Amino acid sequence: MFDLSDKVAIVTGGNGGIGLAIGLALSNAGARVVVAARNQAKTEKAVWLLKESGPGALGLSVDVSDEGSVASMAGSAIDEYGRIDILVNNAGTNIRRDPQDLTLQEWDTIVDTNLKGCFLCAREVYPHMVGVGGGKIINIGSMFSLFGNRVVAAYGASKGGVVQLTKSLAVGWARDNIQVNAILPGWIKTDLTAPIQTEDPERYKLISSRIPYGRWGEPEDMRGAAVFLASSASGYVTGVALPVDGGYSSS
Repeated sequence: MFDLSDKVAIVTGGNGGIGLAIGLALSNAGARVVVAARNQAKTEKAVWLLKESGPGALGLSVDVSDEGSVASMAGSAIDEYGRIDILVNNAGTNIRRDPQDLTLQEWDTIVDTNLKGCFLCAREVYPHMVGVGGGKIINIGSMFSLFGNRVVAAYGASKGGVVQLTKSLAVGWARDNIQVNAILPGWIKTDLTAPIQTEDPERYKLISSRIPYGRWGEPEDMRGAAVFLASSASGYVTGVALPVDGGYSSS
């Protein structure tokens, strides 16, 4: 039920953090993984790790906010493997500012990567998934899909949009046997969250005290949810936004 043998998965932002952890999980389950990211050096290292753990991997340099780059990504995956079964929309960015201090360029950078990129990638793989009889799309949201915060106006708006996009795609593509779901990571130790501990220790302490599990998450904590949503085990699950947060959103 959780076997991904013969499946091909694209993971955007898959060369580190949550994206790499998910890519390795899909690879371990039998999928061939396409790592689509900007940092080529990190991508090459990720591809090496994936080839060690599974049936094959391909690294591509991609800007998910650029329509042409996304089309090239899908074309390269098809040229290499002949099909696309799974898309993990993980690429994301953030700039922490008070709302009044955000420039339009900063707003556009965040929204274009986190939300427009999610749409462009999903739209691009759609016909290829239809061609193989269905597919799985996993969009990576955030706790800020649910909560507000002073310094994440653009990020929170983009991640809230990811959840609504997930629901609309799920409804629109159910007839094509494409399940579209979102994972909402809680407070996970990644490059994006690393500065909090040193730059705002009081906030770090407050966040930590509110996590029922008593610890911040690791990227590897995303693996089980990702494999479930990528596999036939979730064949009747679509339009769901699943928090993986150690109980943070329930506390």
